[in-house]
Amino acid sequence: MKDVLDELAAVHRVMGKGSVPAGEAYTVELRRQYDAEIEDVWDAITSAERLPRWLKPVTGDLRLGGKYELEGMGHGEILRCEPPRLLKVSWLYGPDADAWEGTSEVEVRLTPGPTGDTEFELIHAVVDPHYFPTYGPGAGGVGWDLGLLALARLLAGAEIENMAEDDKSPEGREFIRRSAAAWGEAHLAAGGDPEQVTAAVEATTKYYVPDSTDRGDVP
Repeated sequence: MKDVLDELAAVHRVMGKGSVPAGEAYTVELRRQYDAEIEDVWDAITSAERLPRWLKPVTGDLRLGGKYELEGMGHGEILRCEPPRLLKVSWLYGPDADAWEGTSEVEVRLTPGPTGDTEFELIHAVVDPHYFPTYGPGAGGVGWDLGLLALARLLAGAEIENMAEDDKSPEGREFIRRSAAAWGEAHLAAGGDPEQVTAAVEATTKYYVPDSTDRGDVP
């Protein structure tokens, strides 16, 4: 459990404001260090062979301007690709790109560290009038926390064989509860109403851990 919670604590989370072509957006921003060379991290986030080992299977034309699809998660276009430092994609939810079901952009920035490590920064800008009032930034933030945990294990050579089942384990459930609470703290820091934040943390926790009665550790 300590190792899992250490991974949770390794991430700095911010809720901010941004924009995408569809309009004004809120952002979930995650930043952490990985004990891996920048080329290895870049390969892990762009390789069709490695992406399923921490995120989801990907298909499509994986080059600048190409279109991709992540199984069960979304689809979009590769907007910027500057190996090994910057990747930016549009991220659309739902089967019809022309019908609004969720519009966003994801940008990942990598910076090499002085000792062979890599600073990883992910910014997900989301236009979301439907889910944010209920779930707050945890709607996507918890999912990214789970993804970055799986990426950490991949880069350390200790992959999760079944990520869905791992999330249901006692450790996985506790990780989710604390992640939801951490995004509640980021929401408060961004000026969120305390009552709305508390309700959003509870809703997010129950979404990811349906039988949970924990309201989250929101101050």
